[in-house]
Parts: sequence; structure tokens; C-alpha cells
Amino acid sequence: MPAKSLFDPSGIAVVGASKTPGKIGYEAMQNAIRFDGPVYPVNPSAEGTVMDREFVSSVTEIDGPVDLALCCVPAPIVPDVIDECAEAGIGGAVIFAGGFAEAGPEGQQLQDRIVETALEGDVSVLGPNTSGFLVPGSDLHATFATDVEHVPAGNVAIVAQSGGLAYALAFRSENEDRGVSAMVGLGNRATVGFEEAIEYFDGDEATDAIVLHVEGSDDARSLLETCEAVDTPIVAYNVGEHDVGEFAESHTGALTGSYELYEAGFAQYGVPTVGSSQELLDAGNALADCPEPDGPNVGVVTAQAGPGIAIADRLQALGATLPDLTPETQEVVEEILPGITFSDNPVDTGRPMPEFGDVVTAVAEDENVDVVLVYELYEAALGYPTDAVETVVEDLEVPIVFGTAGPNEVLEEEVAELEALGVPTFRTPERAADAVGGLVQYARRNRKPRTAAEETEVSR
Repeated sequence: MPAKSLFDPSGIAVVGASKTPGKIGYEAMQNAIRFDGPVYPVNPSAEGTVMDREFVSSVTEIDGPVDLALCCVPAPIVPDVIDECAEAGIGGAVIFAGGFAEAGPEGQQLQDRIVETALEGDVSVLGPNTSGFLVPGSDLHATFATDVEHVPAGNVAIVAQSGGLAYALAFRSENEDRGVSAMVGLGNRATVGFEEAIEYFDGDEATDAIVLHVEGSDDARSLLETCEAVDTPIVAYNVGEHDVGEFAESHTGALTGSYELYEAGFAQYGVPTVGSSQELLDAGNALADCPEPDGPNVGVVTAQAGPGIAIADRLQALGATLPDLTPETQEVVEEILPGITFSDNPVDTGRPMPEFGDVVTAVAEDENVDVVLVYELYEAALGYPTDAVETVVEDLEVPIVFGTAGPNEVLEEEVAELEALGVPTFRTPERAADAVGGLVQYARRNRKPRTAAEETEVSR
């Protein structure tokens, strides 16, 4: 079912809006009025106004454009609200209440009634049992959660089965001066699930990558086929490696299924997978900001050997290839820095130096290299090789990821310059390697393999 009414509405109705701070109907209303469009408080028991808007008794009595309803009412009332939404021609609804499929047979029956009504009335339903969603670029905060206005707009869409994890990722993105194009907590997935959200954000101009948190699905093949069909890069965090099935089912009604089968399915359908929420965010940012890599071959340039060794070790564990640099590249590097610590791949310069950027450019130009990872501890006298990085991004169009460390008050400004060039930058060697690991998985799963002759040349 199309999800445009949810994520791109013309107007919003807050059903169960309240004047009492702390109630879901109050917090949802406070968030909704930031939207640049009409917002209508709906409550048959309330009179007067809330936040300078006049109460109406039903969505059917709204005189104005509205195609999204935020349902802040108890579970037993929800089916009637969805029926009224259908009657009023409201095409999208978010159901915050719990007590549905995750609560047992009676809750499942209640959810089945919602689904039947929604399908008959052409209403796209997010939830139930969800904390809603955000589209920061539109000031669309369809949630009762507080402080969400601080999450800035970005280019990664978060689609999570758990609203709690979705918000954790969104706030983590804000903490790191990034942002999200959208953040969606799917909840019980009455009529809007992974497939509908993925298809919508695949067509969203503000979204350059989609990250998924998956607890389980009753139609894994549909999810995988949707991932394969879209053009936007996707990376997934598949939980359930150990026995969490009963807990997950009580959370969102999810049937976790086999962790190994999901992992194999994602691999077969070209979706990189990660093992933590931080890796999910980092890989998503790399896929969003970098051009798509031509292959899994990573050239590493480090100004310090220890971090470089950690990076090389982790990259290979993640499936990356660290190819030999061509003799021509090695010759160029050795001419730039005679007596260099290690002139093959990884290239270790020993410390930052004025020629560091020339080394980065030489490695990026190497025909055996598909992705470049640079690690450099910040030194004020030399700074970062920003000009060389800009050349790699704009002229060579090679994906480049940067890792660094240093005083935060210095790094904030310096890192911002790199990220403005489209270079994802991370504060630990491991996070930089994990982000590149996402690019490598994507390349391995989505690019045509090299010919035998090309592979022989790369491995020489």
C-alpha cells in the first residue's frame, strides 16, 4: 500500500489531542504543530483550543486538507478511528497504542480488525505499537517522543522494527553532527512494513541510503525481493543470533525466524549486514556519502602504524581485499617519501607530513584500488590533506573514508571540512574500517566480478 500520505502529508489530525502536558495526545500535538501545514486537534470530549487550534469532535468534521492521522487513543477505540479516517478520505494513520498482536490472541483479533478496515478504506497504517516517525527536512515529527526537533536533516533513512532503536540511531546521528532523511519505527506493521517504507524512501530525493533494523518478518522473501528491486543502497542489522524469539514477539509481534537464513538471504539479495547499531549507522553513512565502489579492494594510507595494523586486520575480517599496489604506484610513493616505513598496502608514512596528501592521491589513482581508507592522527602544524581528498572525490570519483583522533575542539571544525566534501569521517580506526566494510560488502554483492585476468593482475 503506498505510503505517501504518511510521509508526505498535506495536513495532520491529532486524534485524542489533549491539553494536559505529559499525555501522549499533548506531546504528539506539540510535535505536530512544527509541521508547515494545517494541524487539527481531534477530541469529542474537549472544548475550546489547544496550542491556538480549535478542537473538532471527529476527523469527519475537519474542514480542510488532511491526510495523516496520529492516533493517540486506547487500543479498543482505534478500529473506529480508522473507520472514520477511511470515511474522511484520510490516507495515512499512525497508531501509537499497544495491546495488539504483541499482546496475544485478543490483541491479534483487534489488529486484524484494523487491517481489514484499513485495506477496505485505503488507509496506510503505521503501527500499532509504534512511537511514530520523523522527516526532519519537512519538520514532520509524527510522534509523542520529546526533543525530536533536535534531530537534523540528513541523507540516511532509518527503518527499524523497534521505535526505541530507531530513536537511539537518530539521536546518535544528531550527537555526531549528522542527521537523517527520515526515521521510522514500524511497530507491528499492520499495513505498512519494511516493503512499503523501503519503496517510499527509494523514491525520496533526500535519501541516499536506507538502514534497516530487523527483528523478524512473516514474509522474509518479500522483504528481500524489495531490497533487491530498489536502487538505493541498503544495509541491515539483523538481530536474533541467539534466543530472543519470545522477547521479540512480545515486543512487536515479530517472528524472528532463523538468524542464519536471514543472513544468507541478505547476502543472496545483495544487502550488507552488520553486527551492531553503531556499525549500521556508520555503514549507512558511508553508503550514502560515497560513490558506489567498483569492487572490494581497499587501499589503506596511515600516518601511524598501530592504527593501520588494526584497520588492516579488521578490514580483512570483514571480507575486504588489500591488493598489492602496482609497481608504478610503489615507485611514485617511494619518490614522494624516500625511506618510507612501508610503501606497499597499507602505506605507512610514520607520521603526518606535508607530502601525505600526495601519497593519498597516488594510492587512489592505483588501478588495483576500489576504495581508499585514510587514517591520520591530527597534528595542528600539518592539518588534513583536504586538497588531495577533494581531488579523490571530485576528479577520481573513488570512495574515500577517513579515520582520525585528536582534541574535540579542534576536530569539530576540521572534520566538518572533510565531511562537507562527502567524506565520512570516524573517530576510531575500527569504526572507519567497519564503514568501509559496508562498502566492501555492497561491492561484493552488487558488482559484477572481475574477469580471471583482472583478478590475477590485482593479486600479483
